[in-house]
Amino acid sequence: MHQIIQHFTDDDLYKFTMCCAVIDNYPRTRVRYKFIDRNNTVYPAGFADELRRQIAALESLAVTDDEIDFLRRRCSYIPAWFSTFLKGYRYDSRWVRVEQDSEGHLSIEFEGNWSDTILLEVKVLAIVSELYYEMTGEALALDYDSFRTRSEEKAERLIKAGCTFADMGTRRRASFRAQDTAVEAMKRTDASGCGPGRFIGTSNVYLAMKHDTMPIGTMAHEIVSAIAGMYGPQMANNIAMRAWSHTYRGALGTFLYDTYGWRIFSLNFSEDFANMFKGLRVDIVDNREQLDLITEKYRSLNIDPCSKQVIFSNALDTDRAIELQRYAADKCIPSFGIGTHFTNDFPGVKPLNIVIKLLAVKITESWPFFCETCKLSEDKGKYSGDISTVNRFREALHLNMK
Repeated sequence: MHQIIQHFTDDDLYKFTMCCAVIDNYPRTRVRYKFIDRNNTVYPAGFADELRRQIAALESLAVTDDEIDFLRRRCSYIPAWFSTFLKGYRYDSRWVRVEQDSEGHLSIEFEGNWSDTILLEVKVLAIVSELYYEMTGEALALDYDSFRTRSEEKAERLIKAGCTFADMGTRRRASFRAQDTAVEAMKRTDASGCGPGRFIGTSNVYLAMKHDTMPIGTMAHEIVSAIAGMYGPQMANNIAMRAWSHTYRGALGTFLYDTYGWRIFSLNFSEDFANMFKGLRVDIVDNREQLDLITEKYRSLNIDPCSKQVIFSNALDTDRAIELQRYAADKCIPSFGIGTHFTNDFPGVKPLNIVIKLLAVKITESWPFFCETCKLSEDKGKYSGDISTVNRFREALHLNMK
């Protein structure tokens, strides 16, 4: 089978920006990650064997001078020393363990230095997704001509509705070709000037370079949950915001706040942080409720919420984004990160519901044990971590234990 990931920067920007912050703030930290299939999918026989081959093939990847030049030009907020790190970085399949049980269920675990293993997540998820369609034969039925037309139609509707939006669909794309097609179609539609909205770019760094658009992204829940494992969840958001500002000096100022729910984040979100960060990212089902909480918090700090950006990114499609645009337009500066709806929208094809979550951490390799961590989103369907860790964190945060 062909090598699915063929470019070092065929990855989401937020993995690179977090990697840089990790090296800058936690250079000796080690972590463990675990693959979660929320639909308990049965994978074809031999899937784990081919997945191991695809992961081993990542070892052949090295960042190119063109990729470095693009990152330096488009992402000037990333410190220059990080380019040197990327030039010397190589994947190592020994960081990954892949198993498949007799029923076909998949198990994937990573363990290693945080600064190394952090760059595995998106690539492995993209491999799993594309490989699944290849090995089930569904890839043969993907109609890319009609997909291109649908992508243009989605972009046109969003632009006419005044939406500012980006592609964030690398992790669960049907294929590299699908994401490439979507980004190309949306950029072309944006260039037509069909409305007040804008397609501003893609989370995928390689495709942003290929199509000369902006790479989009900042951070994920991972950095907050790792800090919570090391220091406890009560002040994890505060510590994460300080670490982020230490590395980026006020740039990349969109904070993903929902790792442990709104209440504890709000207690950590003081006036200095609210002024420093240009906005917040919502990754929760009830977008309207969260926006109301956000605007109320800004007002309590004497900050005009209309001066702040709010990025919506939870399971959006074109219709939901347009509805949110209408609701949010006079409350903040809204924008939208849309993933699977852009890169895995083919009739009769069901996108996988897969994630990889960081579950344990130790601040230095000299520690003899890992500390478990978890994620406690407002959306309980997105909880991750074993039940004892979840209950311990909920108790520490004084969350309702019922």
